[in-house]
Amino acid sequence: MLEDLWLIGIGTGSPGHLTAEGAQALRDVAVILVPHKGDDKTDLAEIRHRMIAASGTTAQVIKFDYPVRDPAQPYLDRVDAWHDEIALRWQAALADAKVSGPVAVLVWGDPSLYDSTIRIAARLVPQPSVRVVPGISAIQALTAAHVLPLNTINGAVVITTGRRLREAGWPYGAETVVVMLDGMCSFQHLTTDGLTIWWGAFLGMEEQLLDHGRVQDVAERIISARQLARKEHGWIMDIYILRKG
Repeated sequence: MLEDLWLIGIGTGSPGHLTAEGAQALRDVAVILVPHKGDDKTDLAEIRHRMIAASGTTAQVIKFDYPVRDPAQPYLDRVDAWHDEIALRWQAALADAKVSGPVAVLVWGDPSLYDSTIRIAARLVPQPSVRVVPGISAIQALTAAHVLPLNTINGAVVITTGRRLREAGWPYGAETVVVMLDGMCSFQHLTTDGLTIWWGAFLGMEEQLLDHGRVQDVAERIISARQLARKEHGWIMDIYILRKG
């Protein structure tokens, strides 16, 4: 029975993003669950396996196939059903395992920031004790890559999604906006004048891509780079920061 679940943030692709606390946690667990997201995303699983091997852990590694969301359902309904299915697959993957200690799930980025692993863990029955080991977030990786302070002096920062940016426009009162989970390059539709963008994809990986400048000057270049990278790799994880002035 799953009694202790550890959610370990592993950063955005660089083995160096795994903290000393995270590496020790990998050595201390009994089982590690590794998601496999299809043939076009095998490098995501390979990065996890490399981190596991480098940690020196003797834990049993169990893979499970990651479900996909049903695009026919309304957004919140399909996310809810998706989370239910992931929790069921965790439990199914562990059904035949002899679990004699904590079970780990490796979380891309940080488990607390625009990630639902904590919410998925809450769906498990019976409910295990949950420990979160923080990781390097995509925001940290992006600001470091661009050598950029996240905030202006005394300035407000809003973290949001591409969906909300498209639906609501520029957040009221914000000087800086961090946009995550945006597959549609929503910055191209903003009417706010004088915006600068700092964009990054595959942060921390050898394939890392960066660009920045006035939105009107670099938008098409970013969109093109994103399309080409997605075609080449079969997937892309990117993030960007927008700032007024």
